[in-house]
Amino acid sequence: MNGLEISPFIQALPKVELHIHIEGTLTPALRWKLAHRNGVKLPYATFEELLDSCKHLNNISVTYNHRKEVNSDDGRPTFLEAYFAGCQVLITEDDFYELGMAYLERCAEMNVRYCEPFFDTQAHTERGIPARTVMDGYMRAQREGTKKYGVRSNWIFCFLRDRPLSEGLAAYHAARPWAGLADGTGKGLFHAVGLAANEFEKPPLLFEEGFQLAKKDGLHVTMHCDVDQKDAADHVYEAIFEVCGGKGTERIDHGLNAIDRLELITGLKDRGIGLTLCPHAYHRRQATEVLFPKIKKLIDKGVKVCINSDDPTYMHDVWIDGNMQKAYTYSGLNKADMVKLARNGIEVSWAEEEVKKSLLKELGTISVED
Repeated sequence: MNGLEISPFIQALPKVELHIHIEGTLTPALRWKLAHRNGVKLPYATFEELLDSCKHLNNISVTYNHRKEVNSDDGRPTFLEAYFAGCQVLITEDDFYELGMAYLERCAEMNVRYCEPFFDTQAHTERGIPARTVMDGYMRAQREGTKKYGVRSNWIFCFLRDRPLSEGLAAYHAARPWAGLADGTGKGLFHAVGLAANEFEKPPLLFEEGFQLAKKDGLHVTMHCDVDQKDAADHVYEAIFEVCGGKGTERIDHGLNAIDRLELITGLKDRGIGLTLCPHAYHRRQATEVLFPKIKKLIDKGVKVCINSDDPTYMHDVWIDGNMQKAYTYSGLNKADMVKLARNGIEVSWAEEEVKKSLLKELGTISVED
């Protein structure tokens, strides 16, 4: 946060989080614990060495080589390499449960009342972990997190876009009994599908068959459109105008490059598509004076922007409250603006109506006097 403190106003603001990868919340302490419990050898002799490695990779002057395919290989790990290395310690149902519960506990501390974590099974089944193990662990956390922490959650199943579509479709069919299906069947862990992993030369339309299956099952659809990736604005265009048989996605995760073309801003507004922005993720690669005017412009243009954290453990330990503080401070927003962003998150969420109504009512009591 470079000395930026989270204000009492941001701390107290009721929040929803719609863009968080659950594996991206794996803390060094939990990684160390699970590695030793499961006999997974880490390349660190002590916990202090693991902490030092995290501090090194999270040093603002080091950063990851975010995209070797764009930047060439300079010896630094990519973000995704570090991310999937962390996943190796997740083996048993209890591991996935503990990961989910640790995030929901953190939510309660940050006054996040409702969240929609992304998860996938493909990165785990390829390691020999049954899909059932992953989803049963997360489902236990979903249910117990509500009881213990008062944090409600509906999860989002992701297709990994750097894997073949056929593999993703197989993963979806295996996961389908854990969905909340339109006919009332299913266990109710997840209520939507999305995209994750490396977007390079993998536009959204490649996964149209998966989106169509999900829509037929009564699920929602969202999709990542990464920032400044190759063909980034074209991917946003596909997400707005072409996927789901031309009806478009319901939300876009990231999507900051909509600012590059007026037709994209118009499309987002006309179709009521929200953007789940993660300011700190972009701030690692864009200067303050470049990034935050873009976010402010999207807000001023009437795009339904909400603020989220993405993968906080791998992004300088900046969580949703830190991301909101950055938007508040560097975009020159006031308290009314921040309440509006919180309201946007609630409105574009897929929470149950009574949850939305309760949160919106509470937001209405927040003082916006500066």
